[in-house]
Parts: sequence; C-alpha cells; structure tokens
Amino acid sequence: MKTKLFGILAVIILVGMLFPACAPGGGKVSPPANIKPIVFVHGFAGSAAQFESQAMRFESNGYPANYIAAYEYDSSPGLSPDFPPEEILAGIDQVIDTVLKDTGADKVDTIGHSLGTKVMQTYLRSSPERAARVAHYVNIDGQASEDLPGGVPTLALWAGQRPPTFRISGEVVGATNVTLPDVTHVECATCPEAFVEMYKFLTGEEPTTDKIVPQPDKIQLAGRAVIFPQNIGVQQPGATLQIWEIDGKTGARVGSQPQATYPIGGTGAWGPFDAKSSTNYEFALLREGAYTAHFYSQPFMRSDYLIRLNAEIPGKGLGTHMDSSDHHSVLYVSRNKEFWGDQGDNDILEINGANIVTAEICPLNKLVIAIFVCDNGADGKTDLAAPIPYFFSAIPFFISGADLYMPAAEPADGTISLVLTPRGGGGKTQVINIPNWASSNDKIAVQFDDFLQAE
Repeated sequence: MKTKLFGILAVIILVGMLFPACAPGGGKVSPPANIKPIVFVHGFAGSAAQFESQAMRFESNGYPANYIAAYEYDSSPGLSPDFPPEEILAGIDQVIDTVLKDTGADKVDTIGHSLGTKVMQTYLRSSPERAARVAHYVNIDGQASEDLPGGVPTLALWAGQRPPTFRISGEVVGATNVTLPDVTHVECATCPEAFVEMYKFLTGEEPTTDKIVPQPDKIQLAGRAVIFPQNIGVQQPGATLQIWEIDGKTGARVGSQPQATYPIGGTGAWGPFDAKSSTNYEFALLREGAYTAHFYSQPFMRSDYLIRLNAEIPGKGLGTHMDSSDHHSVLYVSRNKEFWGDQGDNDILEINGANIVTAEICPLNKLVIAIFVCDNGADGKTDLAAPIPYFFSAIPFFISGADLYMPAAEPADGTISLVLTPRGGGGKTQVINIPNWASSNDKIAVQFDDFLQAE
C-alpha cells in the first residue's frame, strides 16, 4: 500500500518486548489459555493513547506485551459519508499480517472505539476473508448495527452518560450489548469497567485484577512523536527527543544532561527507553525553526509502549490560536476521560490554585478531554467566567479553552502546579508540577492518568 505523507496514513504500532505480569500480591500471572493478539482502532481525533491504560491492564493479567497492537490513521476526513476508504482497510490488513507473524497466532481480536467502530464494521463486512481472521470484535460506543459485523462474535459497550447532542444510539443486534452507567464516551474505552467486560468476552474468564499492577524499579517506555490528528511522524530536519528526569515537586530537570536522546523521523517512533518506575520525566521535542514542546505526565507505574507526544506543524493547528509572550506560559492539558464541570460529582483541576473545570468551560455536553490554557489576549489577566470562544467552538466535542494567566520567565524560574481531584475518587488528588516556560519559545502539554489508584 502506498501512503501519502499528509493524506491517509496507516501506521502499525507493535509492542515488541515481553515482560512477566505480576499479581496484586507480587506473584506472576500466567497468560489465559488460547488468547489472541489484540488490535485497537481509535476514533475521531484519536490515537493509540486511548488504549494506553487498557494495554497495561491486559499485561497486568498475563498478556504478553507483543500481543497488544494499535492501528493509527488520519481520522480528520472521518465525518465524510464515504469514509473509510480502501487505503485504511488495507492498513488494517497490514497490522494483522504483522501481528500474526510476530505472535504465531491464527487470528486476532479487534477493538474499535467511536469512529473506529465504523472503520472496523466496514472492514469486517468488506470480505469473508477479512472477517475470518478476526476471532472477536469489541464495538465501543460507536456505530450501531442490525447484525453482527461480518458474522464475527461481538461485544458492544455503550456509555451510560451521553449528552443528547452526541448522536449515538441503538445496539449491535446479535451481540452482547452492555451499558456502563456513569461513564462518558472516551471514558467508555479507558475505564476499568470496560476492561473487565472486554477481558471476560475475549478470554471467557474473569481477570485477576482490574488494576494496573506496578512493576518495581526498571521499566521501559516507548512511543511516537506525531503531527496530530493526522498521526504522521514528525518530519522536521533535526527533530530530536530528549528525555529528562525531573524533580516531581518542582518540575525542574535533574542534572545537566538528558537521560536519553532520540532522533525523530519516519513514523516518529522512539525508544524503548530504560526508565525507573514511579519517577517523573519530561519529554522535550526539539525541532529546527519551531518551538520546543515539553510533555509531562504522572510517573509511570509499569512499562508503557503506547506513549503519544502530539505536536503540530509549525504555524498551523489549534495551538496557533493561543496568545504567546515572554511573560506567560501556555499549556494543553488532557486526560482520556472526560472532565465534568456541571454535574453533581465534578472534576476539579486547579492550576496555580485556580479551578479551570467549571460548568462553563467543561459542560457534560462538550465531552471535554483536552483544555487549551493561555492568557487570552496576553493582557496579564485571568477570566474563567466563560471558555475561550475559539477553542470551545473549534469542533463540536472534546476540547475547550481557559483564559488563565500563568507568569513565566526565560529561562524558566518557577513552578506551575496542576492538582486534579477526579470525580469519583473520594477526594484523592493527582499532582503534576512543571516549569513556567515562557510561551514565546516553549509550549507545554500535560497528560493526566485516566485512572486513579495507589502505586
């Protein structure tokens, strides 16, 4: 299959290392009998990141790491009626070919989320030969169906909390249809309740745990640096990824040299990086003629091969609508679980003490998983009474914007504190501290875990 750089891109992402999983008590977990490799297909404006936590749950229950794969593509034309084209279906053929060869399995299990359900249903119906290579299919909160796609045994998971403006309804006739109460659209793909249902359906057994089991001491991290949402690898000449260990209390770098440096090109793949569990890291993407992108997350509990560092083409993309200066920071904060701001049990996300998850900025009907945060107008003032209009209206769902002034310096000389109190967490908090990089030359992305558990 020929692939166009800025057209439809089918990328095979395979997890290439095998690690023993551990039970909650510390013992090893044997893989379930007769398991099949899993191929995840994301939805609109999505990526393999929506399967990041589920991959770690499957591995915590004995799945070898190379049995987890994701298929990524350019979903931006996904609202057109003739989507997906044959190029995308042929890309699924490629990933299945590679997974079967790598594992020696005879079939795969497939999982589609949102727009990915339309992609997978089209694929399974396109030919008997394609459907014959799929043992099970999981349809997550997406397209309904009047029959089993391709005749493949199907589990259909549906979000119980869905705003009326989000047009998904019905069921997959002949499938096992399960509605997860108090769960929204993206959360339906990432939550532990969905994992339990998927695991039982795919293996015929109850999982040993629905938790992500920590690995002590040494872990490996790997992923891709991509232009998003096209999901193509960063291509700028001289593009480099630096991985720094940082002080979790301040966000400041530890030492004068990065722990690892990777040239970025091609698919944007980097790693595996030999890391330490429960340690804070910064991923700094450097490109000629472009700002430095700094990526932060919570400490990693176990090996993770689906890390996505989402960048934009310099001068293009939503981020160009954030005002920049030498005096304030801008950041993009996300979580693969919707932020609720207008429900009885809400998320609270305080940045330097100011909560940006409000009824106005994060109403349930927007299904917000990402917030662009900047000093709108570069006036040195904060105004959280309403969302930044551009980001709130840029696309119907998933993103919003908050006008928050965060003082900055060049070089950074202070700390921006982000404290998330997630809904349903009993008051527990998730904390990420980062440097106050000036937005004239540096942009910041922060991703919170979509799960809450003790390490």
